[in-house]
Amino acid sequence: MADWRSDTIGRIRDLIRAADPGAVEEMKWKKPSNPAGVPTWSHSGVICTGETYKDKIKLTFAKGASLPDPSRLFNSSLDGGTRRAIDLREGESVDEGAFKELIRAAVAVNVTSK
Repeated sequence: MADWRSDTIGRIRDLIRAADPGAVEEMKWKKPSNPAGVPTWSHSGVICTGETYKDKIKLTFAKGASLPDPSRLFNSSLDGGTRRAIDLREGESVDEGAFKELIRAAVAVNVTSK
């Protein structure tokens, strides 16, 4: 994909690296309908995934329900007991400072639970 979605994933990738230089990115869950797989960032466990859809990027935080979200970045999967997600559509951006804090909080939860 060479459109707004790749640009958005690129910005998210940069924010994750800035928030946690120790985060590891892997491509997981490869299948015929998505041969490249899903970018997945981890540090002592999964931090989040970046799924691309036709109309959005979905950033799903594995333990999102356990994370503080004072800036209310989570706008999807709010009813789940474990995960939370941020949906970004074309032209939308995320509050970079709040997103980096969310990444750091996710890493802290992973490290603490190990």
